[in-house]
Amino acid sequence: MASKPPDHDPQNERLSYRDAGVDIDAGNALVDRIKPLVKATTRPEVLGGLGGFGGLFALGQKYRDPVLVSGTDGVGTKLLLARALDRHDTIGIDLVAMCVNDILVTGAEPLFFLDYFACGTLDVDAAAGVLSGIAEGCRQAGCALIGGETAEMPGMYGPGDYDLAGFTVGAVERDRLIDGSTIRAGDAIIGLPSSGPHSNGYSLIRRVLDRAGGVAAERERAEALLAPTRIYVDAVRPLLDTHPIRGMAHITGGGLTENIVRVVPDELGIELDGASWTPPDLFGWLAQVGRIEPAEMRRTFNLGVGFVLIVQADAAEAVLRALDEAGEASLGVIGRVIDDAGADRVRYRDA
Repeated sequence: MASKPPDHDPQNERLSYRDAGVDIDAGNALVDRIKPLVKATTRPEVLGGLGGFGGLFALGQKYRDPVLVSGTDGVGTKLLLARALDRHDTIGIDLVAMCVNDILVTGAEPLFFLDYFACGTLDVDAAAGVLSGIAEGCRQAGCALIGGETAEMPGMYGPGDYDLAGFTVGAVERDRLIDGSTIRAGDAIIGLPSSGPHSNGYSLIRRVLDRAGGVAAERERAEALLAPTRIYVDAVRPLLDTHPIRGMAHITGGGLTENIVRVVPDELGIELDGASWTPPDLFGWLAQVGRIEPAEMRRTFNLGVGFVLIVQADAAEAVLRALDEAGEASLGVIGRVIDDAGADRVRYRDA
């Protein structure tokens, strides 16, 4: 009589990294897919290629007395909207924009960028879409994508989930650093238009979308809400060589209420004229459907103002003319710096 085979014992199985949910081959395939995208962002200062343990960048002799300026950010829950729409090719632009716009306010030239992509199970097509957006953002900003990290972490993220972080370094001459210290009462605040909510307020935006019936019912608006954050490098950098910009602000989390005063000396405040520009209809829809109070809208969203320049009042016309001649849209003068705006340092005159 034949002997009975032993019961299967899972403790005796041979395990592999793939069995644990990590596919090294998929990671290698992703690197091969993105190499041409990375190469397209290169600058002469980049040493070596993709795949090393560190990205190399030679600052060279371009700067006399350089100050390095670094920034890091993510995209927040806008990622969930991208997933709901199954659109992954623009969210990487947001990632770059949120980082390079932040260092731009100091007058810095963005030099290079690195990304961190974390997921549960690597979807090569989705990840390649995200990284193509990152490469496009770097191209728009004129900085090199010199490295990054793809982390596959089953159990940490669910199926289809991923998260992003970005890191950028720029440089500015020490004597051309813009820190807001020369801002004075009476200075003009010039607004540059946003491309939408950019990458802020999406936890609230998704609640509003749910109230309106969800992405399926509001597909067109959801697509508009996914529009990538505008990168302001090309609009702003040429101005720095020809016009005395006293301060700049990137309108991110905290909206109009909290961002501009960050670059204004503590003893001063700002007054914004809500009648000087018309927020895009999308913001009106959010306020109406979400029944969001005006003060909450100003504290959460950019309301169509993505970046501001602060200049001496008598220089504002020349700056606006330079923007127009360069084909860059502006919202004109949207406010001014004042001596006293109360405890919150912001005075807002409604339209």
